[in-house]
Order: sequence, then structure tokens, then C-alpha cells
Amino acid sequence: MQLTHLGHACVLVEMAGSRILFDPGIFTPDLGPAHDLDAVVVTHQHPDHLDLDRLPALLRANPDARLIADPQSVLLLREAGLPASGHDEITSAAVGPVRLTPIGSQHALINPAIPVIANVGVRLDAEGEPSLYHPGDTLAEDPGSIDVLLFPLNAPWQASREMTAFLQRLAARSAIPIHDALLGTAGRQLYLSQARAWGHPETEVVDLAGGGAHEFPAGA
Repeated sequence: MQLTHLGHACVLVEMAGSRILFDPGIFTPDLGPAHDLDAVVVTHQHPDHLDLDRLPALLRANPDARLIADPQSVLLLREAGLPASGHDEITSAAVGPVRLTPIGSQHALINPAIPVIANVGVRLDAEGEPSLYHPGDTLAEDPGSIDVLLFPLNAPWQASREMTAFLQRLAARSAIPIHDALLGTAGRQLYLSQARAWGHPETEVVDLAGGGAHEFPAGA
């Protein structure tokens, strides 16, 4: 499995011969590497995860890609004329040999004054590949035992202590920081140091920001 962090919550997953793009939002500066896609997965409707202005061009450039989203985003996408499917509408919840398992249903609470929206995280599994989990914007769910975790580094709905507790609880072999666009250089290094110092002692935090594709072998 190869992962490329394209910015904020947007990650390109190359797994078992399939190319799956997560959460192309407004904080993703360059979607150029997002070509030859088999699927685009949207965890929720917030614009830092779903850029409705750029998504049509992305889909035109990837005509064979399936668009899979949470229930509320599906409605927004269909209103925009985009052929989105929810996980419950897919006859076979798979992209090629990669199995997609939806995890959870709600976004984390930002503020009591803001309604809680839908959020569906996704677990990916394929024979001979490490398992992967993208939670979207929540730390509340349990994806089971996983190898590679994409974890929010910083968010208005998340305290640092909650981020490190999430790493401790899931105890993944590797953890990749995402959801980081609100951080400057100094703040990002501070949060990374906390993830490494106070997360699970056996989890390797692998920072992929600006580093291109990184290989995560099975069982390594």
C-alpha cells in the first residue's frame, strides 16, 4: 500500500491495484496526483473535506471513479448533478479487491450552537495489504484492529489530549497525521511532538506532508 498526503484530510491510497482518493477539500492545494482513480470517498460535507467547486473537474478527469459519500453529502452531490452513492446503496462495498467498511455516523461536536452533521469514516481492507482507517471528523468510533491510521492532528472539535488518547486506544502500527491545515509550522511541530510522545508507544507516527508517496508493506 502506498499513501500520498495531498493536503489536510485529502489522502491518495494505492492499494491492491486500486487508487482511492479521500476527502478532496478546499485546503488541498493540488489535485494533480489524483488521476486514474477508481473511487473518491467523502467522509462528510464540510468544505475542507468536500470542495464542490473542484469536484466536477476531478470527476471528469477520472470518468471511471465511483463517488462514495455519507448520506447528507450524497444529497448535496446529487443536487449538484454528481452521481454519488452512499455505502448502503452499493451492491458490493468494494473497489476492485479493496473492501470498504463504513464506520460511524456522526461528526464530532464542534459547539452546542452548531448542528451535528453526518460523518462516515471508512476502513479499507484487501488481501495481502495492511488495513487502513480514515475517521473523517470524529474520534469516537472503533474500527477494530488496524495497521495504518489516518488521524486528525488538529481541529476546532478536538483537544490535543483527545488526539493522543485516540492514538493510544487504536494502537495502530503506523499513524499518519492529517487534518492539519489550520496549523502553522511551529504549531504543527508541537502537535506532532505530542502525538509521538504521548500516543501509543508502539505506534510509529509517519509524517507524509509534502513527501510524496510512502510505502506501507503488509506485516512490516
